[in-house]
Amino acid sequence: MLLKKICRLLPSVSLSFPRLRVLRRSSMASESDATRFDFLVIGGGSGGLAGARRAAELGANAAVIESHKLGGTCVNVGCVPKKVMWNAAVHAEYLHDHCDYGFETGSVRFSWEALKAKRDAYIAHLNRIYRNNLDKAKVTFIQGYARFTDDAEPTVEVNGKKYTAPHILISTGGQPSVLSDEEVPGASLGINSDGFFELETLPKRSVIVGAGYIAVEMAGILSTLGSKTSLIIRQTGVLRNFDALISANCTKEIQNNGIDLWKNSQVKSVCKTEKGLEVTIVTKDPDKTNDEKISVIEEVDCLLWAIGRQPNTAGLNIGAMGVDTDDRGHIIVDDFQNTTRSGIYAVGDVCGKALLTPVAIAAGRKLAHRLFEGKKDSKLDYSCIPTVVFSHPPIGTVGLTEEEAVKTKGKENVKIYKTSFTPMYHAITRRKSQCIMKLVCVGKEEKVVGLHMQGLGCDEMLQGFAVAIKMGATKEDFDKTVAIHPTSSEEFVTMR
Repeated sequence: MLLKKICRLLPSVSLSFPRLRVLRRSSMASESDATRFDFLVIGGGSGGLAGARRAAELGANAAVIESHKLGGTCVNVGCVPKKVMWNAAVHAEYLHDHCDYGFETGSVRFSWEALKAKRDAYIAHLNRIYRNNLDKAKVTFIQGYARFTDDAEPTVEVNGKKYTAPHILISTGGQPSVLSDEEVPGASLGINSDGFFELETLPKRSVIVGAGYIAVEMAGILSTLGSKTSLIIRQTGVLRNFDALISANCTKEIQNNGIDLWKNSQVKSVCKTEKGLEVTIVTKDPDKTNDEKISVIEEVDCLLWAIGRQPNTAGLNIGAMGVDTDDRGHIIVDDFQNTTRSGIYAVGDVCGKALLTPVAIAAGRKLAHRLFEGKKDSKLDYSCIPTVVFSHPPIGTVGLTEEEAVKTKGKENVKIYKTSFTPMYHAITRRKSQCIMKLVCVGKEEKVVGLHMQGLGCDEMLQGFAVAIKMGATKEDFDKTVAIHPTSSEEFVTMR
C-alpha cells in the first residue's frame, strides 16, 4: 500500500514500478537466456499442432515453431488440395456418364485456373483457422527455423532467440525426394508433388515417374482432367506394398483409364527443347538381362517426380543432441514416441512409419496425455490403420495383406474371401469400372485381420469396416449383419 501511495505522488517513481517486474525477469534470464515453456513443438503440421493444442488444454504452457505455413504437408501440398483436385477429376468422369443417364449436357469447358484460385483461397482460409485455433488455445506461435543449440539442456534457437522446455517434440514431417542432375541428366527440369500445386494451367502432356500412391493419384488426376499422361514405373505394377489384388487391379485400371503405362522402365535423361521437354526412357526386358529399349517422349510440359519422401531433419542439429536416426534419416522412436534423447520426442512423417495425417494427429495427442495428464500408458496403437488411395476408382484398405497374414499366421491358418463385380452405377453406362473386394481371415474363428477394396465409393465405405476390424470382428459377425441393398458395401456381408 505504501509503495502505491508513493507511486501516485511521484510520477517519476511510478515509471519505475513496472520495470521492477522486468528486472526480476531479466535476473532469471541471466541464469539462462532461453524463454521457457512446458512443451515446445518444432513443426506446425498435423501432428505438432494436435499435440500442442491438446497439451495446452491439459494446462501446459505450449509453443509451436514453424518456418512455413501452418498445417504442414497435408493442408498445403498434400491431402487437402489433392482431394480438391481429385473431386474435380471425379466430376470429369461423371460428365462421360451424363448421356447414359439421360442428360444432354452440350459443350463443357474445364478451367484449371478457376479451380486453382478457389482451391488456393480455401487453403489460405485453413491456414488462418489453424492460427486462430492456436491463439484460442493460448499456444505461442514462433515463426522461423529451429536449430538445437549446444546448451546442456535441450534448447533450440529461432531467429537468434533461444527457447527451451522439459519436453520438446519434433514433428517436422517430410518432403518429396528428388533426383540430382548427376543421377539423371536434366532431372531438375521436372517438378515434384509440391510443384504440382503450383501449376498455373493444365499440362497438355504429362509424364509421372513413380509407382506409389502419390504417383498413382497425380497421374489419375491429370489424365482424367484431360492431360495426355504417361506413368513410368520400374517394375510391372503400381502400389507394390499393398495387397497383391489391389496392386494388380489398380495397374489394370490405370491402363483402362487411358494412362500410358511404361513398365520395367526408368528415365535415362531429360532435355529441354523449343516444344517442351524430351524425356528419354530406358525399358528393360525382365526375361532378358541385357535387352534394353530406348524411347523418347516428346513435347512434355509437365515431368513430375513422385519417387518417395524423405524426413525434414536437415539443419535441426539433432545428431549433436544424441537423437538417433535410421539409414534414411528418419528419427528413431519407441512405442511412446520417445527418441534416444530424454525429453525429446518425435511424431508423424519424420519418424517414417505410417505416413498419414490422422496417425500424426493421434500420436501427438496421445503423447500430450502421457506427458501432461499422467497417463503413463498413453500411446498410439499402430496396428489396423485404415488408409485410402484416391485413385480412379478409389482404394480402401485396412489391416494385413494376404501375404502378411500368410507370413505371420501360417498359410494353413489363413482363409481368403474375395469378389469382383460391376457396381450398379455402371449397369447402364458405357464407361465400366469393376469393384474388387477381399477379406483376410485367420484362425478357426475366422477373425478378420485385413480388408481390401477398390471401386466406386470404397473411399467412404472403409471407415465403418475399420471400426469393426479394430474391435476384433469375425467373418461370422460380418455374416450376421443385414446387408444394405442395393450398395457395393453389402458384398462384404454376403461373401461365401
